[in-house]
Amino acid sequence: MQSTMELNAKVALVTGGARNIGREISLALAAAGACVAVNTRKSTGDGEGVVEQIRSQGGQAELYTADIADGAADRAMVASVIERFGRLDILVLNASVRTERPFLELTYDEWHMPHAITLDGAFHLCQAALPSMIANGGGSIVTLGGMQALSGAKHRVHSSVGKHGLVGFTRGLAREFADRGIRVNCVSPGQFNTTRANPRSPRPPTTLIPLGRAGESQEIATVVRFLCGEGASYITGQTIHVNGGQMMF
Repeated sequence: MQSTMELNAKVALVTGGARNIGREISLALAAAGACVAVNTRKSTGDGEGVVEQIRSQGGQAELYTADIADGAADRAMVASVIERFGRLDILVLNASVRTERPFLELTYDEWHMPHAITLDGAFHLCQAALPSMIANGGGSIVTLGGMQALSGAKHRVHSSVGKHGLVGFTRGLAREFADRGIRVNCVSPGQFNTTRANPRSPRPPTTLIPLGRAGESQEIATVVRFLCGEGASYITGQTIHVNGGQMMF
């Protein structure tokens, strides 16, 4: 990994940082010099692999196992990160769940499950992390949305609502904490080549994408890394769409 070390001495927490897009974000932030707390709920083997890769390249990283839907676990994890590294400068809210269910078959628990991670998790983690960022004179929060928040998705009404709510959450925090040096932005991926929980779920044809292909996880990680650095010092409250032109706003 090439590095300009623009995040040297910064500490980052990446939720869902063990696999797919989260893995690449963890590696990209480490390559930029950040100490990285890699969170996973159950993919501990993958998480340990990310941590070892970062360490083998001279970086600092630790694995933190926590269910983002559990507020007490969120607060304990943030406290542990701050105790280990002495501060927290960057929070990347990447963890999410992708389930499919026809709306008329959706139970209330299934309806709320993605919200518990996407929205409740964001609430608990940001409340826990912001005091350290304020004390340090600033920080960066990046949320991971999704194209379906605006386009909608068949059998994913519950997920679409959660991702759309995350955009409002991002903008509200951006306005409230801008005067304390904290920038909050959302990165919204389109179709990406990732390992899917339900491999039988069909992927949309890439013919719908003007660039003619699905994205790679590193291409999202590059945007997140940029938003966390000084090059993005005048960017806050924005949703950055990374979808190959599939949707143009």
